[in-house]
Amino acid sequence: MSDKKQVYDSSSIMVLEGLEPVRERPGMYIGSTSTKGLNHLIYEIMDNSVDEHMAGYCDTITVTLEADGSATIEDNGRGIPVDRHEKGITAERIVLTTLHAGGKFNNNAYKNSGGLHGVGSSVVNALSKKFHIVIKRDGHIFEDSYECGRPTMELEDGLLPVIGKSKETGTKINFLPDDTIFEKTVFKAEDIKSRIHETAYLNPGLTIIFEDKRENKERIVYHEEEGIVGFVKDLNEGKQPLHDVISFHGATDNIIVDCAFQYVDEFHENVLGFCNNIYNAEGGTHVTGFKTIFTQVINSYARTLGILKDKDPNFTGVEVRNGLVCVLSIKHPEPRFEGQTKTKLDNQDATKAVSKVINDEAQLYFDRNVEILKAIIGCAEKAAKIRKAEEKARTNMLTKQKFSFDSNGKLANCESKEADKCEIFIVEGDSAGGSAKTARNRKYQAILPIRGKILNVEKASIDKILANAEIKTMINAFGCGFSEGYGNDFDISKLRYDKIIIMADADVDGSHICTLLLTLFYRFMPELIFEGHVYIAMPPLYKAIPSRGEEEYLYDDAALAQYRKKHKGPFTLQRYKGLGEMDAEQLWETTLDPERRNLKQVQIEDASMASKMTELLMGNDVAPRRDYIYDHANEAMLDV
Repeated sequence: MSDKKQVYDSSSIMVLEGLEPVRERPGMYIGSTSTKGLNHLIYEIMDNSVDEHMAGYCDTITVTLEADGSATIEDNGRGIPVDRHEKGITAERIVLTTLHAGGKFNNNAYKNSGGLHGVGSSVVNALSKKFHIVIKRDGHIFEDSYECGRPTMELEDGLLPVIGKSKETGTKINFLPDDTIFEKTVFKAEDIKSRIHETAYLNPGLTIIFEDKRENKERIVYHEEEGIVGFVKDLNEGKQPLHDVISFHGATDNIIVDCAFQYVDEFHENVLGFCNNIYNAEGGTHVTGFKTIFTQVINSYARTLGILKDKDPNFTGVEVRNGLVCVLSIKHPEPRFEGQTKTKLDNQDATKAVSKVINDEAQLYFDRNVEILKAIIGCAEKAAKIRKAEEKARTNMLTKQKFSFDSNGKLANCESKEADKCEIFIVEGDSAGGSAKTARNRKYQAILPIRGKILNVEKASIDKILANAEIKTMINAFGCGFSEGYGNDFDISKLRYDKIIIMADADVDGSHICTLLLTLFYRFMPELIFEGHVYIAMPPLYKAIPSRGEEEYLYDDAALAQYRKKHKGPFTLQRYKGLGEMDAEQLWETTLDPERRNLKQVQIEDASMASKMTELLMGNDVAPRRDYIYDHANEAMLDV
């Protein structure tokens, strides 16, 4: 723990704006009201505790999923200030009832922080049926409570009443999500544990305890002394590494840079960027700085060692990173992110800081470890050798007329050229594809039937991938090319459809096809997912036909159970085994009509989970893949 004392009292709390209608527009603040948004409530509170750790005042956090459906987050930090704010009431009440109020808008209380918008705690409070807080500081214990963001306790002269004494310090928050706002109010333990584990890797001095007191009771203590070195080892579990994990550490201009990486025997790269413990799914200036300087360093050594001759071109960045698995974590005093979701870092000084640290540390390391350096350069050589085959396959696909996107006989394109209004359905099977073509809105909806399961891109080389007819058809239909990892010609601005909708049967085979497609997008066109263009259609499993009353489509077994409770009279139940069993009218009513259909947007939030899930589902180990698909086939949503 740090001995440095920083001022953290009511003067640290700066109010930028008044309260806004969070309950009316929750998606603006937590992304969605799905399970992802629900779990995000825990992350918002937990991140505040992590910020206390980063400031040097907290070493233990406990996250508990309570039996009553609520969640509790407790830390041993300084405790939220309770003294009187200049607004006339306790600072705690200001923090929890006012947006953009917090101690993170200047550096008096927090030098580095992930939650800079000051909306986290107040948003969680606003979206909770019940919210209870206990604060230990200044030798006393204080408490406060709220319902839907409104205080339920009376203050004493504007201050919280003292309910006890304690030599300890810290904050304990319990909240029950509002079931009138969230689609589901059952926290997803696996996602939360993954996020906690990731946070523990990024903060090796922090212990985070996870407890689940619901039916499947468990308690796990996360403490990762190896930090991001252990993170890389975890990411590479089951892979064939070419060397031990390498780590660099340094600081410049008050920006702390930590980097750990390892090369494995694979065809793709995996570079994960974090700023102040926040995963930046779309990278940003720190990741750009790393990629640029690391490419320069490897090329410089390749020429010094005579591996690259004078006439040889430099290795490209893609070739240098072939097989690289890297975790890059920086601590920045004033980070700027693109949007509330913090998916991309925007600070230009981060590029400079990362470049200097990586350049200096890499030269020190490689000068002493020439054999490892040669192995890394060998990965770049291998990538360069297969580049010609890839370029040939790419050129053939993009230039041969028979592969043009609307002449292969499969795609039924839409009439409109307004990409922001158009959508394309990737439909499993010719039968369902035929019905979809008949049912669709021809002006804005395109239909692309695929036959059977597409190639597993996780296991294939690029030339084989680009030789696959189904994949070529999709890439040409989308119109934006490949990701920068494979040719630098992916351009999201050329995307012909605002929504790419995967429409597969609601069974095990359909789940597998869906996963194959998502793997393709994640590995080769990740911007489609990052920018919210990929969706999964949710066709109904049943149609209930009562003896009296209107027919009703039921989308899962839970909906069927609810229907049985509500309708006591007799009814006929029709089970849809596949999309092909629906006629055009039914397909339009349930799956195509924008006014009535049910879509799930595919999102990536957790770095390690996304990578691990892809490898689990698409890797060589058959048993765990089969088990997972059978266990989760009915979920039909990869919100990873």
